[in-house]
Amino acid sequence: LGEGGMSLLQYSNYDRCDMASLIRSHAPEIDCVIVAGGDGSINAALEGLVATGLPLGILPFGTGNDFARTLGIPMEPAAAASLVMQGDTRSVDVGEINGHFFINVASIGLSVELTRYLTGTLKRRWGRLAYPIAAAKALAHTRPFKVRITGGDRSLDVRSLQVAIGNGVYYGAGMAVYDRARIDDQCLDFYCLEPAHLWRVPLSFAAFRRGSNRALSSVQAFCSPGPIEIHTEPALAVNTDGEITTTTPATVRLLSKALNVIAP
Repeated sequence: LGEGGMSLLQYSNYDRCDMASLIRSHAPEIDCVIVAGGDGSINAALEGLVATGLPLGILPFGTGNDFARTLGIPMEPAAAASLVMQGDTRSVDVGEINGHFFINVASIGLSVELTRYLTGTLKRRWGRLAYPIAAAKALAHTRPFKVRITGGDRSLDVRSLQVAIGNGVYYGAGMAVYDRARIDDQCLDFYCLEPAHLWRVPLSFAAFRRGSNRALSSVQAFCSPGPIEIHTEPALAVNTDGEITTTTPATVRLLSKALNVIAP
């Protein structure tokens, strides 16, 4: 990027909680923010990016890189840097749950357990294979819970293993919330995975890889511009883009085209 003519202010040793204030403090003197990392790093920058309106450039150096995949950003660093240099931007939606932003997905249940098992050591050792390894461990320890979801004219009272609200297409290193989802469709894609027999788990995994989970009898799903209210019994932790950030009860909202991102 420097060789391409960009004047860079580089920060590598920062605390996740400091990224928003770092972006705000430099907003008057910069033209864009470039995040070299994965979905967690992008999530940490979201608050500052939404507040300042600065465009986001992405160098996908993370493990999953689901947001980059949703946008069609190349995984090869030189190609991604070339795209940033071109500077073409588009506006995409951002999700918010209990005041915490998310770009890919907010979820409750199985994915929270997965986050607890998906350690840095596991990701460094196994790369993207760390996700199915952690998922197998999480599945063994996740218990069904009662959940009530209300949004618009919809209301559900069910037992569930997983509740997810997707903003983009991908999460969890290539799992698809919904194959027809779009990052700028001004709609949140919700699904609820009900308990099923163990023999159905491999079939469910394949459907989630393809984004065809709405065809499963154990899945209830809909699309909504929000807000969506979620109440669980008992109160449960919420995962936003791979980080546990809040608990239920939760209110989910959509911020329409709130983020400018350099992308095809």
